[in-house]
Amino acid sequence: MKIVLAPDSFKGSMTATEVTSYMSYSISEAYPHAEIHALPVGDGGEGTMEALVNATNGTFITITVTGPLGNQVTAQYGVLDDNKTCVIEMAEASGLKHVPEEKLNPMITTTYGTGELIRDALDKGYKKFILAIGGSATNDAGAGMLQALGARLVNKDLNDIPFGGAALKHVHHIDLKHFDDRIQHCSFVIATDVKNPLIGQDGATHVFGKQKGASTSEIVLLEQNLTHWADVVDSTQHIRLHELAGAGAAGGLGGAFKAFFPSEFEDGIKVVINHIHLEDYLQDADLVITGEGKIDFQTFYGKTPIGIAKCAQKFNVPVIFIGGTVDVDIDTFKDVGVVSAFSLTDGPMSLAHTIANSEKLIKKATKNIVKTFFHN
Repeated sequence: MKIVLAPDSFKGSMTATEVTSYMSYSISEAYPHAEIHALPVGDGGEGTMEALVNATNGTFITITVTGPLGNQVTAQYGVLDDNKTCVIEMAEASGLKHVPEEKLNPMITTTYGTGELIRDALDKGYKKFILAIGGSATNDAGAGMLQALGARLVNKDLNDIPFGGAALKHVHHIDLKHFDDRIQHCSFVIATDVKNPLIGQDGATHVFGKQKGASTSEIVLLEQNLTHWADVVDSTQHIRLHELAGAGAAGGLGGAFKAFFPSEFEDGIKVVINHIHLEDYLQDADLVITGEGKIDFQTFYGKTPIGIAKCAQKFNVPVIFIGGTVDVDIDTFKDVGVVSAFSLTDGPMSLAHTIANSEKLIKKATKNIVKTFFHN
């Protein structure tokens, strides 16, 4: 039997690499001679860099950068085995993981550190970039990243504005005289499953602001500030970010890439599928197991499980989902070859208990799945 394991991370409990390790252990215990291919993946959020670098036997580079709150943090970016392509995960520098819940504040958080990661890679001579931009703690429209790369964002007195979404209202002019000119000789693939525009009810602030710590009144202010920023960008770059799909990704960081970088946007899971050569492993596979922390209606919109299922369907390989929780009728997924979905929880238990026992639960669920699927 040949089994392909291609899960995303289970946020708060297990990385994708850990999930595949635990799954592999259970399968080998049940069927010692099974052919197992462990391919941890990501969809543009946290874990995407690790999945791509590990799948290609690449390397990691660790540096110190400016975190979302302006303090120094340790961050990594990856280099694929071609030694030409960098994978930068914005969450490494500017993500929620660097901000304690009680300090979440998109009025002041910055993407400056993401710019520093790009600058370090440019200094090392890299010209091909994949940017995974999920998991941001910011709502600064990528202003901090631009500042780290030499752009001056000045107020009416020609002074540089401070960090954060609150400061965007003061931007009077964007000075690109010293913006790193190496950028125009590079290529940037932006891996994200977010299609939201910059502003509006479906925009960066209204959809994602609350989870980054914005109060109701701050959401109103941030929306006004992003609108002002978009107006200034339009006058400088002649590109209208306001309603542009994807511009709202990562608190508007997507819009900065659209306006100031030679970039193209791709679904994060498709980028990963291509780089890990998933289709090569599906040719004669008997089963694919994938999953993520929560299987729900959002899974349909570019998330890892649905992307893996659609790929497997082309080869008529059945797919089974595992989620921390499953909050959707599995028949919803039958058109893409998903035969079943299993939750880690095997009885009444709190989220904290599930997370604390995630290794044990994923091993148990995996063993039950394969022993049932291959019972003959």
